[in-house]
Amino acid sequence: MQEHTKEELWDEFVFSKQTLRELSGLHNYSKMQLKRIFTEILKEEKMHNPRAINLVVDATFFGKKETEQWGVVVFRDAILKENLWWEFVSDEKVESYQRGRFSLLSLGYVFNAVTCDGLPGLTNVFKGIPVQFCHFHQTQIVKRYVTENPKLIAGHELLELLQALTLTNENIFKYRLSVYIDRNRNFLNEKTFDIATGQSPFTHRRLRSALRSLEHNIQYLFTYQKYPKLNIPNTTNTLESHFSHIKDIVRIHRGLKKIIKQKMIHAILLNSSIVLKPKRKE
Repeated sequence: MQEHTKEELWDEFVFSKQTLRELSGLHNYSKMQLKRIFTEILKEEKMHNPRAINLVVDATFFGKKETEQWGVVVFRDAILKENLWWEFVSDEKVESYQRGRFSLLSLGYVFNAVTCDGLPGLTNVFKGIPVQFCHFHQTQIVKRYVTENPKLIAGHELLELLQALTLTNENIFKYRLSVYIDRNRNFLNEKTFDIATGQSPFTHRRLRSALRSLEHNIQYLFTYQKYPKLNIPNTTNTLESHFSHIKDIVRIHRGLKKIIKQKMIHAILLNSSIVLKPKRKE
């Protein structure tokens, strides 16, 4: 079998969403033969065109924590929707982002700005570069603390405040947040005596945690407005939607060994799309 035939089989498997069973029927190979072909097929290297970019960075994970969970950290050009660097990881750490930053800078890329989520220490990785905190992630952080349907009136008010995040500017948002805190100060400072410990922790700790998150990240929530000419995205949605499509394909091919799944994800990330693009001519 010719090498290009292997590549065509691989492209059908990854980009045409053909399962092993379907490929076996179409091309007269056993599923075991196809698995061996896909295990042995070589990964293509990323071709680079260094330039000034608006960077979007994020990670997504596969599997379950109870068994084996692994993921991939991706750096993407927000304007051209091109994946520039990625690394498979067992958990999300700032060291991966440091390696990605160094790798792209060493190739000659220039970062106009970076849009990211709330991984602790991530803003330090991109120190000296305008950092935009993802509005979607900020909203999700608050919802994790107060839920999407809070029992407390103050929780509902905080979600209403967040709904205007993309429709306002930093000064107005800071003012509205300060008004919210002043209006609810006594409620936020309520404490409940715990007989078991003899201590009096704050009663509404989750609500206070949501507010701490907002107060900590507010300096990065409006970066995109401070540099209007750069067209900085205020969310990591270009990667979130990309990850969602990748996971759909991984689910179609569930049951495969990790080595084939990672090769498949590598091929999609290299292509920067789940729809196969024409091969770049040398």
